[in-house]
Amino acid sequence: MAEAPELNYHYSPVNMKRARLEEFLQVAYKYLGRAKDATFELTDAILLTGNVYSDSDLSLSPIFRRK
Repeated sequence: MAEAPELNYHYSPVNMKRARLEEFLQVAYKYLGRAKDATFELTDAILLTGNVYSDSDLSLSPIFRRK
């Protein structure tokens, strides 16, 4: 009976996509200037909050910690 080959997680398509996303986020973070943390939190709130009808909806999101 042949043994199953070891899985190489380093070169999986999912890990490669994650690495590319992390690289993009690092470059974007570098170029955002002084408001980079707030911009990333706002982006997270936009992506993770359901129905958003105004900026105030985003400010109430638990993801967006800045008040």
